[in-house]
Amino acid sequence: MDIGRAPSTGLKFELTKMISRRTITKEQAYQKLRHYCAYQDRCHAEVKTKAFSLGMKKAVVEELTTRLIEEGCLDEERYARSFAGGKFRMKQWGKTKIRAELKQRHISEYCIATALSEIDPDKYKEALQKLAVKRWNSVKGPGTNLFVKMAKTRDYLLQKGYEANLVGMQIKMLSH
Repeated sequence: MDIGRAPSTGLKFELTKMISRRTITKEQAYQKLRHYCAYQDRCHAEVKTKAFSLGMKKAVVEELTTRLIEEGCLDEERYARSFAGGKFRMKQWGKTKIRAELKQRHISEYCIATALSEIDPDKYKEALQKLAVKRWNSVKGPGTNLFVKMAKTRDYLLQKGYEANLVGMQIKMLSH
């Protein structure tokens, strides 16, 4: 018998020891979640997922979430406004795509409506027009005719999340 060797169950013990997560206290988790929320606006679902990843139980997660809401660190309306504004400004997403993404994140209809109402209608139409013209002019190549240009431009704008009626009007203006 070699003294330096672990018994046959030692390997299993070492693996479970490596896999087991370091436990943190509720107050430590709270501080981590506060920092997580301070870095950028978060929705409730993101914060809960983070809390569960820290090893917290459901009751503790609910308690910490409530505490963050009461202290103003976590605000879904503020999150929805910054999300909608950011996606519109940076990625030129349309309202339909923004609405779908916020619904997927379990944001209330009231918060979604508030966020979308803050998008300036003039800038929205201007962004739609710029995207439409850019896409219209980029469709080239053999076999390209008016209908191909119209279809590709329409599909692109719908994929970006713009409303079908606005897209239709924009394509009608471009094709004449």
